[in-house]
Amino acid sequence: MGRHAGISASSVQHIWSSSDLKPHRIKTFKLSNDPRFDEKFWAMIGLYLDPPVQAKVLCCDEKSQCQALERTQLGLPLAPKRPRTMTHDYVRHGTVTLFAALEQLTGKLCQRR
Repeated sequence: MGRHAGISASSVQHIWSSSDLKPHRIKTFKLSNDPRFDEKFWAMIGLYLDPPVQAKVLCCDEKSQCQALERTQLGLPLAPKRPRTMTHDYVRHGTVTLFAALEQLTGKLCQRR
């Protein structure tokens, strides 16, 4: 940034610090357009708070090592006291995801070729 603006790196750091700008921080957000979102949200919360008898409730989230993502909307720009933002929605480009299942009784990973 300093090289681009023609000033020293310490000047950039001073400006960012005095303006409370943190370009290294990113906060994601997701706005649902589902008209039944509120109903579904509370149904999921209820599942965790009061699961069916003898049931185990698990939450799994994908975490690929490297993803080529294209966000569906532009994020909000950097501003004082607010990190840069980006939408939770994205389009994948060239991602590989591994799905696996665990045998409950043995604890072994089920393999499928």
